[in-house]
Amino acid sequence: MKAPNRVTAVIPVHNRADLLERLLETMEAQTIPFVEVLAVDNGSTDGAVEVAVDHGCRVLPMDGNQGFARAVNAGWRAAQSEWVAVLNTDVELEPLWLERLLAALEAGTGFATGLILRHGTTDTVDGTYDLVSRAGCAWRAGHGRNADYGRGSASIHIAPATACLYRRDVLEQLGGFDERYESYMEDVDLGLRCVGAGISGVYAPGAIAWHRGSATFGKWDPRVVRLISRNQLALVARNYDSTLFRSCLWQILVGQLLWGAVATRHGAGLAWIEGKWEALRTFRLEGHPTPELRAFLRESEAEIRRRAADSYWRWYFRLAGVGSDPGSAAV
Repeated sequence: MKAPNRVTAVIPVHNRADLLERLLETMEAQTIPFVEVLAVDNGSTDGAVEVAVDHGCRVLPMDGNQGFARAVNAGWRAAQSEWVAVLNTDVELEPLWLERLLAALEAGTGFATGLILRHGTTDTVDGTYDLVSRAGCAWRAGHGRNADYGRGSASIHIAPATACLYRRDVLEQLGGFDERYESYMEDVDLGLRCVGAGISGVYAPGAIAWHRGSATFGKWDPRVVRLISRNQLALVARNYDSTLFRSCLWQILVGQLLWGAVATRHGAGLAWIEGKWEALRTFRLEGHPTPELRAFLRESEAEIRRRAADSYWRWYFRLAGVGSDPGSAAV
């Protein structure tokens, strides 16, 4: 497939002008230029808007901090290009990032992502593509592992919106990100809806980016933990029906409680409770799972069990009653 060079970049911005400046510099060094860069401003007060203007971005102002999902939706709807790159401000791109993603596209590809390394390293994976357990908890495949982990290209189902490409008509077909998530897990939800719609993507490890990770607030900031805690249950409600929910109820309880234990260990237990309470107040199953989605959950959990090494996942599989072949579990 001839790689299109019609790509608009969408960058949700909320302060951190210093990070935005560095991202834009790495974007300007790309071997294939972006057609346009849209900076969607969520009420910045530190000069980030001025940085965007100085670098030739078109600024789309939001009414205060409306969250990542709404900002991205405003950006891709304003784009006129065939492809939309979604980029966090705390990302830096290797000069061949866009060229290599475009070269990896095949007919029918709905989205693409590359190898995301931890900022300041050359060999530590921040993420590749996303996987999801039946508990509604996600794993960014390879996180924390040596870069050799992420060297093989693959067909994937969920692209992390940290740094990725989406075909614009896919976003249009699925309505973009669900704005109820505000921030965090909205890309996982979109990926599950892609699975249900039969839309797949590609992982191209030659397209390298570096990510600082939760640079605005910090990984275990109470605001971050509350949103993730809430959105994990929102992911279940949005994509599961009553049959799937009942069959996964034990895994959901185990996975969610274990994640709460991790949050508590990092001093964010109250934020975890607040997020769960917020989700439970409006919890209503909305999903219509397809055979493709059920198969993905089995395969995704099997890959997590095979490849994840941290203690959370070890305890999850120990307690969730998943045998040596998670694919045989009823979902």
